[in-house]
Amino acid sequence: PCTMQAGGFDSSDEDAAEEDLKPLPLSWLSLSPVYSSQFLGLCSLPGCRFKDVRRNLQKDIEELKNCGTRDVFVLCTRGELLKYRVPNLIDAYQQHGICVHHYPIPDGDAPDIAKCCKILEELRSCLESSRKTIIHSCMSPASAFG
Repeated sequence: PCTMQAGGFDSSDEDAAEEDLKPLPLSWLSLSPVYSSQFLGLCSLPGCRFKDVRRNLQKDIEELKNCGTRDVFVLCTRGELLKYRVPNLIDAYQQHGICVHHYPIPDGDAPDIAKCCKILEELRSCLESSRKTIIHSCMSPASAFG
């Protein structure tokens, strides 16, 4: 477990910035012809409060729930969730009835082949069951995919 000292936050601990009221950016991947293109999405970290980003966790999770999200793959470590000020993200998902697949992969690292196969196996199972599934890491989809 990663711990931070109370004074360890940078500019993200200043509450002067206004909360972002825009909907959580969500990108649906085109998986046709194998799966419906509306079953796998990417989004940035719900509830993130870091530097100039001020998301509302409950609002973001409600948006994901309202669009039919049933499963979420969280690729952040517990330390990263703490850094981005959403230490209870996994619990919040579960309280909203969203199934969490947590695979902590430090930002910038790649999973080993065994972990990668396990993630892909679970992801395939979700998609074959026509369950709307979201994947997120600690970086935004725009920075992760170009």
